[in-house]
Amino acid sequence: MKSLRFIVSRMLQSVPVLFGVSIVTFLLMIATPGDPIRLLVGVRASEETIALIRDRYGLDDPILSQYFTYLGNLLQGDLGASLRFKVPVSDLVGQFYPVTLFLVVYSIILILPPVVVLSVWSAKRPNGLADQVIRVLGVMGLAIPVFWMALLLARFFGVTLGWFPVSGFGDTFIEHLHHLFLPALSTAIWVIPILTRNLRSALLDEMNRDYVLAGMSKGLGEAQVFRTHVFPNSVLPTLNLFAVIVAYLLGGSVIVETVYAVPGMGKLMVDSILARDYFVVQGATLVFALTTIVVMLAVDLISGLIDPRINT
Repeated sequence: MKSLRFIVSRMLQSVPVLFGVSIVTFLLMIATPGDPIRLLVGVRASEETIALIRDRYGLDDPILSQYFTYLGNLLQGDLGASLRFKVPVSDLVGQFYPVTLFLVVYSIILILPPVVVLSVWSAKRPNGLADQVIRVLGVMGLAIPVFWMALLLARFFGVTLGWFPVSGFGDTFIEHLHHLFLPALSTAIWVIPILTRNLRSALLDEMNRDYVLAGMSKGLGEAQVFRTHVFPNSVLPTLNLFAVIVAYLLGGSVIVETVYAVPGMGKLMVDSILARDYFVVQGATLVFALTTIVVMLAVDLISGLIDPRINT
């Protein structure tokens, strides 16, 4: 029952967040210079044609009226229609979102094993050679921007060596893994140092707790204390950071999908911003925000299972 109340509370708290995201996105698109209809129909279109299209989409209505119309449709599950593709935004989300979701999950799979191994290795030998090397490599990974890392990997592994494709998504599951390895690796290289440093710090804090010495004095082995007490307690702060990292991965998809021409939501969003396709940008932003909220809710629930005091 406590978990149910916790979930309902979190869902209610997410409503103002989504409402705020919709307002900010709407105002940013309205404030962006340029006429989306002129970009859509070209310079040769007559003023009458442009006026008819603007009237069809309600773009000549007052800004407040446009927003409330958009909000009313949104509450009915209608994200609007794309100015460029002439199809409902929900159809585009259904087409492009699974690609981005695949990329994010793929990145997470590449991130977690190195984070756990490097953190444990570094924490068990603090200030040793391995610890120093891991920390230096981590700083180097953080110093290289994601877009630059994506270009370097594409150039070396895709163009020079020819091991991986540098564009597309493929048709089969194996091809998806092959095509998205470099995009996933590009974001993973940047994220791994962040989570590694966070988990290493948490491990060191827990290893210095009194309960570690108390457990070992009762005959428990160091490995058993580490596995059953130290590591689970250290995961909580890193797990909370992980929710933020997922939001970063969604935002990072805009960069890597553009660099590698991956047909996902990130590239769709960039193309739609350039084309001033209002409804697609707003819909994609809301989907990203909703995904982040769902992930944060899942992280809170998992944290509650590890430490029930969190949900009280």
